[in-house]
Amino acid sequence: MPLTDLQIEEAALNLFNAEIDKKRIGLLSIQYENIDMEDAYKIQDALVKLKLNSGLKIWGWKIGLTSKAMQDALKIDIPDSGILFDNMFFESGENIPTDRFIQTRIEAEIAFCINKTLEGKVSREDVISATEYVFPSLEILDTRIDRQDISSGKFRTVFDTISDNAANAGIVSGTQKHKPDKFDLRYVGSIVYRNGEVEETGLGAGVLDDPVSGIIWLVERLSKYNQKISPGEIILSGSFIRPIEARKGDKFYADFGDFGFVECNFN
Repeated sequence: MPLTDLQIEEAALNLFNAEIDKKRIGLLSIQYENIDMEDAYKIQDALVKLKLNSGLKIWGWKIGLTSKAMQDALKIDIPDSGILFDNMFFESGENIPTDRFIQTRIEAEIAFCINKTLEGKVSREDVISATEYVFPSLEILDTRIDRQDISSGKFRTVFDTISDNAANAGIVSGTQKHKPDKFDLRYVGSIVYRNGEVEETGLGAGVLDDPVSGIIWLVERLSKYNQKISPGEIILSGSFIRPIEARKGDKFYADFGDFGFVECNFN
């Protein structure tokens, strides 16, 4: 049985307040045992409305759970998605205020700046044609929901993550901008350092074999709800590394080779 409108609004409000209060809530997948993916996206939509009503603006989208390892761990076979708001954007070299978040992690990704509307069924060529430029980025993750329920031992599910705006918290943008056909994005990779030590490495092919594939999936998912990607929006195409814990005092440097770099400090 689907969640009621009241349950959806209640869950969204609790998530909205959790971000303000910097205090995680319990697993929605325990509170609402019959929650499914449709319910989760309805909660996310209700959360987005609360954020828009608070004065925030939508600046783009994020795609998550794009690696086979993460999908297998959560027993799903598709990615998930969330919204990028205007207050989530940082430039490379900036200090990231840890007191704004609960428990941050970072991921390395290729970001797309879109300059044409994408909607309906699209091809790889459509996405490339609609992309003004691509650039290196780090996604900041945060969770407003417990990662694990202590009493039962159950871990957060994909329904919890989707409800929580796909655990989205921010993006650190590299300054280097490239035409989308200048590089084979499958071979664009990154060596990610934390405090001078290599933590993770990965290639764009780790994202559904091609970062463009995630955007195709997102456009087609949005079209089912009469939504679209609009000109000027930024798309985080999905991570090709595991999430790295970002603690107060940590310094990150993501070396993308000829594609560029991203750096930031968590203060």
